Amino acid sequence: MKNKNIGFNSKLIHGGEFNDALGSATVPIYQTSTFKFDSAEHGAACFAGESDGYIYTRIGNPTIHALETLLAELENGFGGIATSSGMGAVNTVYGAMLSQGDHVVSSAAVYGPSRVVLETYYKKFGVEASFVNTANIEDVRKAIRPETRLLYIETPSNPTMEITDLKACCELAHQHGIPVAVDNTFCSPYLQRPLDWGADIVLHSLTKFINGHADIVGGVVIAKDKELYKKLRPVMVTLGFNMDPHQAYLVIRGVKTLSLRVDRAQESAIKLATYLENHPKVAWVRYPGLVSHPQHELAKVQMDGFGSMISFELKGGIESGRILMNSVKMAILAVSLGGVETLIQHPASMTHSKVSAEGKIKAGITDGLVRYSVGIEDVADLMADLEQALEKV
Repeated sequence: MKNKNIGFNSKLIHGGEFNDALGSATVPIYQTSTFKFDSAEHGAACFAGESDGYIYTRIGNPTIHALETLLAELENGFGGIATSSGMGAVNTVYGAMLSQGDHVVSSAAVYGPSRVVLETYYKKFGVEASFVNTANIEDVRKAIRPETRLLYIETPSNPTMEITDLKACCELAHQHGIPVAVDNTFCSPYLQRPLDWGADIVLHSLTKFINGHADIVGGVVIAKDKELYKKLRPVMVTLGFNMDPHQAYLVIRGVKTLSLRVDRAQESAIKLATYLENHPKVAWVRYPGLVSHPQHELAKVQMDGFGSMISFELKGGIESGRILMNSVKMAILAVSLGGVETLIQHPASMTHSKVSAEGKIKAGITDGLVRYSVGIEDVADLMADLEQALEKV
């Protein structure tokens, strides 16, 4: 990678090493389904992998490839695989790494559909899953079986904001020959790079921080090395999880401001988390930047910032939370996260509604938990919005 030694912010602007014959200063949208060959021999060589030529956008596309290369650079990985959604990225990993009779250990408090798809569809095909608190290394150790083929971690966890020690978990898994995949959506590569801590695969919902503008749905898988990349990519291609060129163009445009957006949002988040922690109507707050967070010291080591995701619960429980969510005026009541706009939602009845009641309890997803994604609005306005809503509780 030519851009290996430049700074992160410079990589956001100049990464990807894209050049076209016309000298475009930005990556164009190659909005085409198929690509013509110079000859029958050229076509045969492309399909045989003996030529770098493009064939069909499901298999590869210049706009999408530019995004994949850029994101691999940001995560210090070998290669990226862009997908049509975050769940496309999740299923690319599951599909490549798991077979009938295999077992996966996963963070209990993980994005709801990432868990549900294991408990339903993959279970039908003979894959078993154990969901544990990966923030406790002993729980991970106890969950590993001879047939375990993947450790799947989300840190900070969604929505409980627990921090998993990536270095410790990767060392443990590798002792057993188990690869580690990390969902890095909550941090983005600006705040955390799991491959640097020993992970083998990192994935993102690009819908969130990396794009940052709530106008596309997309995902990416990044492999540490060529061998893993060659194992993962055919799953995306064959199952049709491919991204669209216009999606890729919008993500390339959005990611250029990643650090600016994240810096602004997390600057506000610590102020809002402190305000909530000191409010008499709030039972508890989970934000890695608070000293009260159980893994605050680990977050300081493993992350380059504390992010902009806050979870909290009001003393009145679910009813108080409902009143709060119905009373905010600036924060938008909606799922998703990581955009320029502040969002608020109720995981137990929304993003994690399909997780069983027992599963929610074990994962720490209480009925009263509220998830708050801080945007880039003026922090005084966000605080005033929370204050007027809390007055109604």
